[in-house]
Amino acid sequence: MSKVTTSTLFKFKQEGKKFSALTAYDSSFASAFDQEGIDVLLVGDSLGMVIQGKKDTIPVSVEDVAYHVQCVSNSVERTLLIADMPFMSYATPEQTMENAATLMRAGASMVKLEGGHWLLESISMLTERGIPVCAHLGLTPQSVNVFGGFKIQGRDEENAKRILEEAKAVEKAGAQLLVLECIPANLAKTITEALTIPVIGIGAGKDTDGQILVMHDILGISSSYIPRFSKNYLAQTGEVREAVKAFITEVADGTFPADEHTFN
Repeated sequence: MSKVTTSTLFKFKQEGKKFSALTAYDSSFASAFDQEGIDVLLVGDSLGMVIQGKKDTIPVSVEDVAYHVQCVSNSVERTLLIADMPFMSYATPEQTMENAATLMRAGASMVKLEGGHWLLESISMLTERGIPVCAHLGLTPQSVNVFGGFKIQGRDEENAKRILEEAKAVEKAGAQLLVLECIPANLAKTITEALTIPVIGIGAGKDTDGQILVMHDILGISSSYIPRFSKNYLAQTGEVREAVKAFITEVADGTFPADEHTFN
């Protein structure tokens, strides 16, 4: 199978083909996911919670993410590999350039940043310098202390309008991919249809172009709890590779996410 690139994901969107994504943090799981046909892997700052046992993603460092990117990139042949930029690693454009370069050198093909209008200059600078950007809107876990917890975003008209405007703005600034997390399904549908770039949802309904879940959640081994928007595929299949296959299949045919995984 040919290498998945940002152009591949654009083509998927144009053709109406749903694609799948998972987090990964080590060589063995990354290799298995890659072989089973996952289109996108994310070395997420979620590693702070599922690998390091922290209460949130705030303590994760650039060095932490870079280490896990190296582990994953060593075994990935087909999948597009995205690296999260951790909390306060992109507070200024200059800092963003330096830390994004570190993650790209570690093996990432794209970096992901949480935020909207305040990131536009950094997004433009990154893409101008050859670093593809995935933006992240809605529930942005690095802002958990501002939100007062992990809460659904965009339910009121004002915030829904803001998220839509920010989605359009990050696309215009040069972002080639967008993650929408924990927003109402109808808002995610509106944003997905308004953008030309592919949109990946997590807790954002079935109408986004792709779906991403944390690998520990689909395997039912998260240290705290399985979020409502996720699904334990290992319980359904009994084997890790079969769990990944089931996830890919259900995303492709629109079976996942179902109503019980969706916020209104």
